[in-house]
Amino acid sequence: MKVLITGASGGFGYLISKKLKADGHEVVGTMRTTTGKNETVASELNSAGIQLVELDVTKSESVDGGVKKAIETLGGLDIVINNAGVGVFGMQEHFTPDDMQYLFDVNVFGVQRVNRAVLPHFRAQGKGTIIYVSSLLGRMTLPFYGPYNASKWALEALAENYRTELSGFGIESLIVEPGGFPTTFMDNLIRPSDKTRDESYGEFMNAPQAMFDGFEEALNNNPEQRPEKVADDVSDLLKKPFGERPFRTVVDKMGMGEHINNYNDVLHQVTHGIYSAFGTEGMLVVKK
Repeated sequence: MKVLITGASGGFGYLISKKLKADGHEVVGTMRTTTGKNETVASELNSAGIQLVELDVTKSESVDGGVKKAIETLGGLDIVINNAGVGVFGMQEHFTPDDMQYLFDVNVFGVQRVNRAVLPHFRAQGKGTIIYVSSLLGRMTLPFYGPYNASKWALEALAENYRTELSGFGIESLIVEPGGFPTTFMDNLIRPSDKTRDESYGEFMNAPQAMFDGFEEALNNNPEQRPEKVADDVSDLLKKPFGERPFRTVVDKMGMGEHINNYNDVLHQVTHGIYSAFGTEGMLVVKK
């Protein structure tokens, strides 16, 4: 299959790109630039047979041009993986509106830009798959990740609506919900730009770093929490028949995944019940 994945320069995007290429898919990976700090990783991906396209999800012109180039490079498109994203860590109050606007511009509006560029092609061919890389923090909240939680909750809602509005056109929507993994994503968390309010929190200002250190220790003590597991699960998803793939896939070995799976099962029943009450349950099924 022909796959486009955003945010291929590191973390899950890098691993998913390499895994899908190894599976035999034709893959285009995108990143803002293939030079500078990305030069080494771009060379590694090229060596693995992955085509690269420069694409900045925060700029509509870049997205439209990048998607067009990817489709031309692949000679078509079957799957788009909305993976590009950024994370934050710190007191929610200390993030300025500009901080949060940038976060949403990447994690939410960036997905909307990519979808708007891809969907005319998918509708024209009567088939396509969109995968959203969300997070367990798109289903629950943890302190000190507040703006990130909000952006991933928004992403989940976006995906829920696309699922129903596109199913009749043969377009499948899937959400992958990883837990916390030791990747470059953790190294690049954005901190609040406003430092003027720290003093008013007193000793509690030590809480975020203490929690972060505890989480990193837990990661180090759990060798099963490998980021490659996310790539493996995306690979397994695409091996399932079109239209029969689960809407949500949880990837976690830290003790949160089981609870989120239970939550997702209940929401599935609630959603089906509400749609059935209005006679629209057919919108939850992808047209084959």
